[in-house]
Amino acid sequence: MAPPASRRPGFSRRAQYGLFVGYIIAVLGVLVAALLLVTARLDPKGHNALRSFLGDVASPFSSAGRSVVRGVSGVGAGVAAYVDAGSKNRALKAEVGANRTKLIDGQNARLENARLKALLRIAQSETGPMIAARLISSTGESSRRYATIDKGTLQGVAVGEPVRAPDGLVGHIVQTGAISAQILLISDTGNVVPVKRTTDGVAAFMSGDGDGLLAVHLVSAGAGAIKKGDVFVTSGAGGIYPPGIPVGVVTVVDRDGARARAFADPGTFDFALVQKPFIVPLPEPTEIKAKPKAKKKRAVAE
Repeated sequence: MAPPASRRPGFSRRAQYGLFVGYIIAVLGVLVAALLLVTARLDPKGHNALRSFLGDVASPFSSAGRSVVRGVSGVGAGVAAYVDAGSKNRALKAEVGANRTKLIDGQNARLENARLKALLRIAQSETGPMIAARLISSTGESSRRYATIDKGTLQGVAVGEPVRAPDGLVGHIVQTGAISAQILLISDTGNVVPVKRTTDGVAAFMSGDGDGLLAVHLVSAGAGAIKKGDVFVTSGAGGIYPPGIPVGVVTVVDRDGARARAFADPGTFDFALVQKPFIVPLPEPTEIKAKPKAKKKRAVAE
C-alpha cells in the first residue's frame, strides 16, 4: 500500500512539541490581552502596574533588538564613511600629484633660469660672437659620442666651432644642417683636447676612454705624477678651444693611467654656447737692428 501523501504532526514528536508551544503562546497572548482590557476598564492603577511589569519583562528583548538595529545602521554608516573616505583619499592623492607636478615644474624652471644666467655671465665675460643653443639629444655608445643642438647654418653655426656649457667644455661642431648641428663630445675616443693642470700649468691632453670618462696623458713624463682630484682646463694649444675652459677632474688613478670625469655632462644641461674657434696668436716679430758699418780710417801720409 502506498504511503499517505502527507504525514500528520502526530507522527513527529518534535512537531508535536512545537505545535503545543505555539498553542500555549497563543493562549497566553489572548489571556494577556483580555487581562489588559479588563484592568484598563475596572482598575486603571492595576493596569498601569501591569503595563510596567510587562515593559520590564520586554525591556531586555527590546534592548537587544535595538542593538541589532544600531549595529546594522552602524555597519551601513561605516560602509558609507569608508566609501566617502576612499573618494576623499583619491581626491587628496590627485591634489598631491598636481602639487608635486607644479613643484617639479617650478624647480625645473629655477634650474633652467640658473643655467641661462650662468651662460649669460660667460657670454658677457668672453670676447667675440656666441650663439646660444638648446641641446636636442645625445648618444652614449661605447666609443662614438655625439650630441645635437637646435642651431645650424641659418643661425651662423659652422664646422669646427667649440661648444661649451655653464659647467665646462662640451666638444666641437663636426656637422651642420640648416637648423641643427652635431657635436663631437670630448668623451669621444676620437676627440683630443689639449689641457693644463690648474695647480702648476703642466701640459697634458685628454681624450675619451670609451667608457664615458676621459683618459689623461701628460705631455712630459717628468712633469709630476697625476693625483686624484687634479683639475684640468683647456690650454689653448693647437687652436679650436679657447684657454681656461674647465674640462675634467681626475677620479681614477691606477696602473692603466689616470681617468677624469668631464665637468659638462650632456645629461645635466639643456643649453650651450657655440663660440668661434680660438686662433693661437702669432708671436710678435722681433726687430732686427743692423749694425752700422765702421768707417775706414784714412791713412795719413807723413
